[in-house]
Amino acid sequence: MGPNLLILVLLVYWSSLFAIAADTEQATVEIYLASHGWHAGIVLERTEDLEANWQWPSPEVFENQAFLEIGWGDYDFYQTPDPHPGLVLKAALVPTQSVLHVAGFNGPVSDYFPRSEIIKLVMPYSGYQKLVQSITKSFAKDSAGHAISLGHGLYGESRFYQSVESYHLFNTCNVWTARQLKAGGLPFTPSAAITVDDLMSQARAIGTKIQEASDAVQKLNLEVLDW
Repeated sequence: MGPNLLILVLLVYWSSLFAIAADTEQATVEIYLASHGWHAGIVLERTEDLEANWQWPSPEVFENQAFLEIGWGDYDFYQTPDPHPGLVLKAALVPTQSVLHVAGFNGPVSDYFPRSEIIKLVMPYSGYQKLVQSITKSFAKDSAGHAISLGHGLYGESRFYQSVESYHLFNTCNVWTARQLKAGGLPFTPSAAITVDDLMSQARAIGTKIQEASDAVQKLNLEVLDW
């Protein structure tokens, strides 16, 4: 191969790499934020890319589900089916252990969460990767590098997982969620997202609401604000 031909081949090769990088940067990903009254969950579409790079949890756990909803919260409060304000006060006053809740389901998102407020958020693919990486860091891992399962979750195909973070007044479930979204490049202010209404207000300003909360969920939001 002559020198001129070699240079041409290298130029074509590098041009293709730059084109792929540009396409990836310009590509956007749709995610969802679903408010259930006590907690809000980040909903991501389950993709091969996600599984290949950040396996939380192991792909086979939710192998038949197209979407994953991820939430985070106090160890005791989140795992209690019918929580009461006393559990929140305990968690707020003293730093406590925390857990992640992962639920797998098949869309559309509004069908799976018919009573929740749902907001669609759009981010660059590069931001989506950072979001997933940030969430991954919250999972506690065993000696083999696997997420530590704590048993069945709150609804449907879901499970609780041990987290490495601590829950407290300035790191609530809503602050955590805002922090993950900010890591993905979205303009959220975690310190101003103490309550779920704070969090959803920020999401409404930049996203598209695709479903209103039911009366029951709205009432629960007001009860949280009244503490």
